[in-house]
Amino acid sequence: MAEVGRTGISYPGALLPQGFWAAVEVWLERPQVANKRLCGARLEARWSAALPCAEARGPGTSAGSEQKERGPGPGQGSPGGGPGPRSLSGPEQGTACCELEEAQGQCQQEEAQREAASVPLRDSGHPGHAEGREGDFPAADLDSLWEDFSRSLARGNSEMLAFLTSSGAGSQPEAQRELDVVLRTVIPKTSPHCPLTTPRREIVVQDVLNGTVTFLPLEEDDEGNLKVKMSNVYQIQLSHSKEEWFISVLIFCPERWHSDGIVYPKPTWLGEELLAKLAKWSVENKKTDFKSTLSLISIMKYSKAYQELKEKYKEMVKVWPEVTDPEKFVYEDVAIAAYLLILWEEERAERGLTARQSFVDLGCGNGLLVHILSSEGHPGRGIDVRRRKIWDMYGPQTQLEEDAITPNDKTLFPDVDWLIGNHSDELTPWIPVIAARSSYNCRFFVLPCCFFDFVGRYSRRQSKKTQYREYLDFIKEVGFTCGFHVDEDCLRIPSTKRVCLVGKSRTYPSSREASVDEKRTQYIKSRRGCPVSPPGQELSPSPPWVAAGSAGHCDGQQALDARVGCVARAWAAEHGAGPQAEGPWLPGFHPREKAERVRNCAALPRDFIDQVVLQVANLLLGGKQLNTRSSRNGSLKTWNGGESLSLAEVANELDTETLRRLKRECGGLQTLLRNSHQVFQVVNGRVHIRDWREETLWKTKQPEAKQRLLSEACKTRLCWFFMHHPDGCALSTDCCPFAHGPAELRPPRTTPRKKIS
Repeated sequence: MAEVGRTGISYPGALLPQGFWAAVEVWLERPQVANKRLCGARLEARWSAALPCAEARGPGTSAGSEQKERGPGPGQGSPGGGPGPRSLSGPEQGTACCELEEAQGQCQQEEAQREAASVPLRDSGHPGHAEGREGDFPAADLDSLWEDFSRSLARGNSEMLAFLTSSGAGSQPEAQRELDVVLRTVIPKTSPHCPLTTPRREIVVQDVLNGTVTFLPLEEDDEGNLKVKMSNVYQIQLSHSKEEWFISVLIFCPERWHSDGIVYPKPTWLGEELLAKLAKWSVENKKTDFKSTLSLISIMKYSKAYQELKEKYKEMVKVWPEVTDPEKFVYEDVAIAAYLLILWEEERAERGLTARQSFVDLGCGNGLLVHILSSEGHPGRGIDVRRRKIWDMYGPQTQLEEDAITPNDKTLFPDVDWLIGNHSDELTPWIPVIAARSSYNCRFFVLPCCFFDFVGRYSRRQSKKTQYREYLDFIKEVGFTCGFHVDEDCLRIPSTKRVCLVGKSRTYPSSREASVDEKRTQYIKSRRGCPVSPPGQELSPSPPWVAAGSAGHCDGQQALDARVGCVARAWAAEHGAGPQAEGPWLPGFHPREKAERVRNCAALPRDFIDQVVLQVANLLLGGKQLNTRSSRNGSLKTWNGGESLSLAEVANELDTETLRRLKRECGGLQTLLRNSHQVFQVVNGRVHIRDWREETLWKTKQPEAKQRLLSEACKTRLCWFFMHHPDGCALSTDCCPFAHGPAELRPPRTTPRKKIS
């Protein structure tokens, strides 16, 4: 046994030991956040078990007395309890044991400690499954596996037994007690650079009282039976000494450790990288309102599909004609497509279908998601109010339509299986409604981004939630009111808004469609009055039954019905009840304009922009702060870098008419200065003159696609400093990416558009 790393926890407060078990759960369920070569992990089963006791204690010696001599163990959490392994059975928290016999008291104390560190994650009884997916193990096989391992420990493997119980090799383990055991499958990423693609199973033994988590890898014998592999066994340990907490990583047999660089990295990685992550997670005390990623689909299938699609469509990055970041948008749509393809594949298996699902993407934007899904065999089309340049590059199999969607009886899709809303803005709350009214079998997938209500922007009403969480709850409420079971999942995409909502099934039989649709109508009308308040008045907070209605599907049904009925009756009394009129389902809805107005200062006259840039630059250069440093060619050059001013100080120096014109733009003065990034830097609300001598490493750190774009843009614009700065440019001609005079200018390179097959 060897300790490969040990770190102390500074200022833990009351976070430990509960914070330690929370960190362990992160490493168990989401190892990819620490090890980037992993796709994730699947917890297949959890059960309670006991290690064999090699020798019974004498009547005069009790485990309880030894525990008292050592002091409180690392697993002893406060009665409040925090995240950690949950016991399968046990008394209520705070059970007293001082009046019982010592041995019985020790047993109850252990149970109370387990309860204090509990987390609702596991069924009780024999080994059971977390989910019924491919690769699950029969309970009988798990029982046999654990029994064989226990017998091997009892027959003479005292070193491993001592390692599991954190006792010395020459001492006997304490009295037999219950442990928490997890069977998990670790899933590596599928990548050309990582030849290992086979998932690895391992048993994880959690000893709450000793504060240890031991990882036992599994391997198949010649007959295909799983057994514990004695190499690559490691342990994470929490210890407590003199009011200090420590986390350690130990390896059972260092000389037999085999590193594959993926599932089992080098011991130094465990002792440095993983240990640092665990220490950080233990004291963060962060609670999330969101599920772990990819909770609705198979992670292994997703990993394989994502890598295949990424390899297949990677050329899109090189020919991307839009002004948006190609890497972000291409790989984001590839990830969403992979998710939908696996979701639909599993749905076909559940329903016994063979035909691929059809779809319509409402607000499809660049249309890449439609292109990928169509290319992978799903019939569908995309609709957006504005045509994009990249549409011309797709082949004829990708159907994209330029049209504005106004929710009404004419914008239904009765023959479509799925409606998709990928950052669909003002259509997002309407997509569950359109899906529900299109047909009883129509489902929906939405990835909310911008916050829109049925009419206009969404207004917050619950200060205890983040705006994002509140908006997701609103869309879930819409879906539930429309009669859907709404599931929530978190995608693996390069975006802060990555929670999707899926409506796969209905909460009512098709015979009740008319009555449910009446509730939909009432709910939509009730929303019209909720978010809109008279000018100068703030919205009143939501009444308790509104919060109850959005808190959960089943528990909030009656409260939600009461809310809809109450508000709808008030609306009908004011406006008159009657049959739904032809036209929009809710007056006041306006789709986005076809020609979107540019308000980022880019449409301002060039002369006006140049005048403001020159005025602000002269204002900053008036500080006369001379900077002497080496340029890239090694020569010393004194160059006026100017002073730093706040945006408010800069605005005070501009005339009224200039400020008036800037206020019409989004972001105003700050946007204009940031757009002029060749000249200025705006950091934390302060404006600086950009010193290009500090940009030496910036270009080399960019991804390959961006480096290519930077090289193509070199010398296509005049250098502002060469033309206007009193000291000229801080860089020499060969080092500056901009042209020092018209003679150096070269025309920008235009990439010919290619058809994408």
